Amino acid sequence: MKIIRFNYKKNTLWGLLDGDIVTPLKEEPYKHIKLTKEKISFKNCKLLPPTEPSKIILVGLNYLNHAAELNMPVPKNPIIFLKPVTSLIGNNNFIIYPSSVKRLDYEAELAVIICKKGKNISKKDAHNYIFGYTCLNDITARDLQSQDIQWTRAKSFDTFCAIGPWIETELIPSDIKIQSYLNGKLKQNSSTKEFIFKIDYLVSFISKIMTLLPGDIISTGTPSGVGKMEKGDIIEIKIEGIGTLKNQVV
Repeated sequence: MKIIRFNYKKNTLWGLLDGDIVTPLKEEPYKHIKLTKEKISFKNCKLLPPTEPSKIILVGLNYLNHAAELNMPVPKNPIIFLKPVTSLIGNNNFIIYPSSVKRLDYEAELAVIICKKGKNISKKDAHNYIFGYTCLNDITARDLQSQDIQWTRAKSFDTFCAIGPWIETELIPSDIKIQSYLNGKLKQNSSTKEFIFKIDYLVSFISKIMTLLPGDIISTGTPSGVGKMEKGDIIEIKIEGIGTLKNQVV
C-alpha cells in the first residue's frame, strides 16, 4: 500500500493511493488503515512529508563504498545522529541553499517509518515496529561538516531533510536498488544489500538508546556517489519498489 499525507481544500489528510485515486483515511495510519468513502483525484493532492515524527534518526557510513569515498574508517557500531523536524520537506518542495554554506550535497537514503512505541526491541521483533519505507535525501552542508567534530550544524538547516513521496508498506528491503539523479544524470547507483548494518539491527540498536514512537524516521545511510548541488539543480532520489522523491534547490 502507498500511504500519503497531503493537503486538499485547505485540509491536511492521510490517504491511500491506488493508481490515480486517493481514498482519505479516518485517522493517522500507524495502528489501523481506516478508509473513508470519499475518493479524490491524485492530481488535486499537494503532497506533504508522509509522516509526522517526534524525531529523525539517521545512520552515517552504512555503506562500505561511502566510507571509502569520504576516507573514513568503517564503523564498528552504527554512527547515529539526529535532524530536527523543522528540516522536513516533502516531494516537490524547495531545498533552500543557505547563504553561509559553500558546498551543498545530496545523499540518497532508504528511510524506515516506525509504527508503534518501542524500547529495547530485539532484532527478531524489529519488523513488528516498522510501518513502511520511503525515500529520503539527507541534504548536507559538506563544508560545515568538515569543520565540526559532530554533524548537527551541517545536517540541520531548514529544508535539509526531503522525504517522500509516500510510504510503501509492502516492501522487502533486503536487496533493492537505490539511486540519485542530478538534473537527470545518474549519480548514485547501489543496493541495500551493501548495508554494513541491516535494518533489523539498526531498529534494535537505536531502540536501546531512545524510545521509538509512531511516525519516527530511521534513515539507513547513503551509498557512494554523493556530490554537490547548485541553485537551480533538480535532485531525484529513486528507490526500487517505492518511487521517486524530487526536489529543486533554490
